[in-house]
Amino acid sequence: MTSTNIDIARTYFQAVHSGDMAALGELLDVDIVWHQPGANRFSGEHKGQGAVFQMLGGMMEASQGTFAIDKIHTLMGNGDLVAATIHFTGRRGDASMGMDGVDVLRIEDGRITEMWLFSADPAAEDTFWG
Repeated sequence: MTSTNIDIARTYFQAVHSGDMAALGELLDVDIVWHQPGANRFSGEHKGQGAVFQMLGGMMEASQGTFAIDKIHTLMGNGDLVAATIHFTGRRGDASMGMDGVDVLRIEDGRITEMWLFSADPAAEDTFWG
C-alpha cells in the first residue's frame, strides 16, 4: 500500500505543478482536513475540498500566479502517511519567498484525506503572505 500511496502523492504534486484542478479534485477527499502553518491570512485548519480550493486560489491571487512547489526532493511512505520534502517559491511585487518545507499527506482509499504542511522559515512565510 505504501508504494501506491507514494504514487498518489507523486500524482498530487504533478497536478499542483501543472495547475490541473480537475486532477486535484479527484485526489483530494471531499472532506479533506488541511493544516496550513503559520500566523497569516491562509493559516489554520481548512475543512472540505471547497475551503482548500478557496485557500489555494487565494494564495495564487496573492502571489500573482507565481506560488509554486518547484522541487520535490523525496517522497517517503509509512502506512497511510506520505512525507514529502519540497521547495516552494512565490513572488508578489518586490517581495519574494523561497524555502524548503515538508508536506505530510494522509491517504485513505486512494484519496488525500488530511494534509499537514511545515515551512523551514515560518516567519518569512508569514511576512510574504501577510
